[in-house]
Amino acid sequence: MQHDKIIIGIDPGTNIMGYGILGIKGKNPELIALGVVKLNKYDSHYLRLLHIHQRVLGLVEQFLPDEMAIEAPFFGKNVQSMLKLGRAQGVAIAAALSRDIPITEYEPRKIKMAITGNGAASKEQVREMLRRILRISDEQLDIELDATDALGAALCHFYESSRPAKTNAPKSWKDFIAKNPDRLK
Repeated sequence: MQHDKIIIGIDPGTNIMGYGILGIKGKNPELIALGVVKLNKYDSHYLRLLHIHQRVLGLVEQFLPDEMAIEAPFFGKNVQSMLKLGRAQGVAIAAALSRDIPITEYEPRKIKMAITGNGAASKEQVREMLRRILRISDEQLDIELDATDALGAALCHFYESSRPAKTNAPKSWKDFIAKNPDRLK
């Protein structure tokens, strides 16, 4: 099936990185691919970063996405973990930028809100809503939650980019009259 747009979603991580690829046809999103990259077999943090870069570049070259949505690292208590996660995100972003793919970053709460209507939803709730929205079989979703988090980022981006642009519409009749005095009789 030919798609109007392809969006890659990334859930960066230094142990497991999730990815989800959405195809958009008209106003309908559909799952193209979903998976994880397991990085814990590499002892060196730098080798993990190299593998993230290579794998994201490989996904970009395989699926030719038009846009990337990436989950922003959330602020935790462990500064070292945050630094490592930030590096993983940066490497994934650099891989996409090297192929001129525009990137949008979303906070986890925004993704959860877009998918479930609840910014504090669990990862399992996000997975279930993705299954229903995209009509994905249970077998396809028998995968780590990092993959569905990445797919959630892609779907959140689809929703956000599909919204009509905010106009300079008047907020009230009083506002309308103030902006359009020539239209009064």
